[in-house]
Amino acid sequence: MGKYYESEVLELKEKYTDVICREIVSFLNADGGTLIIGVKDDGSVVGVTNIDETMRKISDVITTQIEPNPQDEIRSELKFENEKTLIFVNISKGSKNIYCQKKYGFSSAGCTIRVGTTCREMTPEQIKIRYEMNFIDTEYMLKKKSGYADLSFRNLKIYYTERGYHLDNASFEANLNLKNTDGDYNLLAELLSDRNNIPFIFVKFQGTDKSAISERNDYGYGCLLTTYEKIKSRLQAENICVSDTTVRPREDIYLFDFDCVNEAVLNALVHNDWTITEPQISMFSDRIEILSHGGLPRGMSEKQFYEGISKPRNATLMRIFLTMGLTEHTGHGIPTIISKYGKDVFEIDDNYIRCVIPFEPSVMSEYNKNVGINVGINVGLNDRLTKTEKAILTYLIENNDYTADELASRIHVTRRTIERSISGLQKKGKIERIGSKRNGKWSVIK
Repeated sequence: MGKYYESEVLELKEKYTDVICREIVSFLNADGGTLIIGVKDDGSVVGVTNIDETMRKISDVITTQIEPNPQDEIRSELKFENEKTLIFVNISKGSKNIYCQKKYGFSSAGCTIRVGTTCREMTPEQIKIRYEMNFIDTEYMLKKKSGYADLSFRNLKIYYTERGYHLDNASFEANLNLKNTDGDYNLLAELLSDRNNIPFIFVKFQGTDKSAISERNDYGYGCLLTTYEKIKSRLQAENICVSDTTVRPREDIYLFDFDCVNEAVLNALVHNDWTITEPQISMFSDRIEILSHGGLPRGMSEKQFYEGISKPRNATLMRIFLTMGLTEHTGHGIPTIISKYGKDVFEIDDNYIRCVIPFEPSVMSEYNKNVGINVGINVGLNDRLTKTEKAILTYLIENNDYTADELASRIHVTRRTIERSISGLQKKGKIERIGSKRNGKWSVIK
């Protein structure tokens, strides 16, 4: 028996194997430790013969196979014993709260921790808690004072309650970092409040350029989570499907890959520089464009961006989207888009990132035919409908179960104004009530 014994802080390896990456991650996620290569499990020294190759492989593991990059926490050195060479990999406790093997991401397979002399997979709950601890109060949106002193968060609280979170009203705002160090509501709070002055424009153009607008909708002025849900519903409605029934099973062809567009929208929301302005979604006759402001987050290269390495500009906002199940920290979003459409769909500038998703050629003709119909309807209604009536129709198309109070809250008018407008829409034959006044739903007549 040799003088080396495996323990909570010491791991022995006779030679280099790929499992070493897992061992390093386990030490980083625990209290650190040392990995010795050239020693058998029984402690006897055998040494390392292919030293240069082994050192190169270890370096590759440290620099390319672990996220976040742990280079500052690891130091390798050669030691000589009994005329044999040993490689000591000294691993400090990670400065970040959680590390993973990149190929598995932040999953149980990717996130391991040293327990005694073994590597154990972390539970999803452990991973979630540790990951959320990475977000600290250093973001501009946490420091920037809101333009409003009186904000409410009814919708945000509903989202958390629906996800099964118990809310303590006394600590809700503090737990979500909705106030800055001076006790004032911050920009994050404004983005998540029930009412704000932040728009979110969805615009449709008649052709391939911006010379003629066919439709312009604003889904902002409220909780950003609600804005996202509205945009998502709108994109689903726009994603025309053409079915080929000549084959079995039937083949459905969509105007665009919804998962890719959804990922682009989420990235635009989470990584946008909100001190500049809001993101914008534009639809043309041949493509959809999602534009976010601010360029790449500081410290991120284009190579890292394309590889899906996440460095969120707005970390606390991303944590909230993560908690709500709207996004994941798996780094698959950008690679998913690239695998479907290629890198050329991204235009990266110092001040913005534009994602351009082309439409499926075989579906474009059907889409453009529908656009023409919509344009005709919109033009015909311009002189007949009031601004409030148009807004009501837009909301009822998305959700025909809205109450008068809910519509008043979203459109920012009184309940009485909503009731008069609904009465006007009924007289003009634009909507009808299906079912009872209490339990029925609105039907928009097209």
